[in-house]
Amino acid sequence: MPIAAHPRLASLVLLGIASLALSACHPGNKEAKLLRESCDAGDANACNKFAAKLQKGEYVLRDEPRAAVLFDTACTRGIGDGCASLGVMLQRGSGGVKRGTIRAIKLFQQGCDGRAMEGCARLGALYRTGRGVPRDLARAVSLFQQSCDGASMFGCSHLASLYAAGEGVAQDYAKAATLYKKGCDAKVALACAGLGRLHGAGTGVERNDSLAISLFRQSCYQRERAGCFDLAMSYETGRNGRQNYERAATLYNDECDERNGEACARLAGLAERGAGTNRDTKRAASLRKRACDLGYLEACPKPKATT
Repeated sequence: MPIAAHPRLASLVLLGIASLALSACHPGNKEAKLLRESCDAGDANACNKFAAKLQKGEYVLRDEPRAAVLFDTACTRGIGDGCASLGVMLQRGSGGVKRGTIRAIKLFQQGCDGRAMEGCARLGALYRTGRGVPRDLARAVSLFQQSCDGASMFGCSHLASLYAAGEGVAQDYAKAATLYKKGCDAKVALACAGLGRLHGAGTGVERNDSLAISLFRQSCYQRERAGCFDLAMSYETGRNGRQNYERAATLYNDECDERNGEACARLAGLAERGAGTNRDTKRAASLRKRACDLGYLEACPKPKATT
């Protein structure tokens, strides 16, 4: 039967056509088209901006491999942000780009030297952990401070975590809370998880379990592993009266798969009791062994006392 014979279907089709027409006229589409044309004409800055749109699928079809090529082009032509963005893709192995820490480090340094604050922040994170470079906390603090001063919320969030832990700087919970809030407001998942921990403990800010759980959930939704683990802990312990063993078990299982030893051990405890998951002592033992193998020493067998 023709579409016209179905008034509701016909109206939906017309609405869809109208939406597409309006979308095509959206200023964002025009901007993306102008950036593409300028990039094709040799404007390196336009290539970098157009690559960012391709990476996000913002008013253009998402195309990460092409974005990587354009970030590389922009970087080669001296655009620091292009170097930093390509470095992130290499670090994650996203968009069909082969993962490569060594080149990513060089790109972050190029980006930082080119005043791309995200490059400075990412480089700082590597110096903090000693991944691919010698561990250097003083250098990490300097890079995080530089990037935070330059409005990189990723840098501010990492700087906050140093103040919260007293790592490389004097411990200052209030300063950590201020920086975390800044980062979380900018939707940096790491910052939301950190701020949630401060609210959960009442350090640097007032204790607020409801807010802590909300922040953990927000962080986990953005795929921040620490936020998911803290959310699982909240469900297991019943913080603010919201005990949910089943949800805790699901989250612990996900985190265990991501090589979090403590998550494996806590899931083992739930499996042993049959809380939120089937009671299974063999699985519990296997999970504890995995936790130990992942470096969570609390799950390792205790040495027998000698007489």
